[in-house]
Amino acid sequence: MKIMFNKPRSSPAESRDRTTRIHLTELCAGYPGRPVLHELSASIPALATTALVGPNGSGKSTLLGVLAGVIDPTSGDLRHESDQPPAFVPQRGAVGDALPLTVRQTVEMGRWGDRGPWRRLTRRDHAKVDTALDRLGIGNLATRQLGELSGGQRQRALIAQGLAQASDLLLLDEPTTGLDPEARDRITAVLAELVTDGVTVVHATHDLGAARSADTCLLLRDGRLAARGRPEDVLTTSALAKAWQPT
Repeated sequence: MKIMFNKPRSSPAESRDRTTRIHLTELCAGYPGRPVLHELSASIPALATTALVGPNGSGKSTLLGVLAGVIDPTSGDLRHESDQPPAFVPQRGAVGDALPLTVRQTVEMGRWGDRGPWRRLTRRDHAKVDTALDRLGIGNLATRQLGELSGGQRQRALIAQGLAQASDLLLLDEPTTGLDPEARDRITAVLAELVTDGVTVVHATHDLGAARSADTCLLLRDGRLAARGRPEDVLTTSALAKAWQPT
């Protein structure tokens, strides 16, 4: 197993087009006694939105965890070209409704990677939090409890937490699943805007509408790569039927 994090040596202007490109070569990963990913080889382009698509158990969340650095590969190579650690936004269900956190406190947690949970946030940290809140259109909800929000508002708060990490790679697990069409469209539009601003976005999704809005797709089946490419080439009726076909 080899994991490489390459930092570009060019100037920021020159590196903007080169950072955050991820290369997987025969990557395997899983959990004790339960392998999930099997010899995945693929490239995830920089400054684009990539959707990880597949049925339950296909390995989407596991691959996202490997990219986030929270799951270690068991073999193969992962090469991640970036000068920053990735920002990871888990599924809404992974964050308890009963947590006594306001929206602002939730977003401020995105700065803990730089400051730690017990150090006072700096003026720069607060500015990044304010920017993230405004970017997701939830500045007016800053003092509301997270558990009081609608599904779409809560999801935007979690994405704002990821955005506050100020990374050039944003990883999201099911960011639009279970949302109403208006909330889903707003989040899809925000992710497209982030790409324009220089962020590479990778999200695991069951939402074929959101996947079709991505720049590129990786279709997974049983922990293996079934197809990759542009959504119109990957998400065909025959390919989807085969991916969802019981084994």
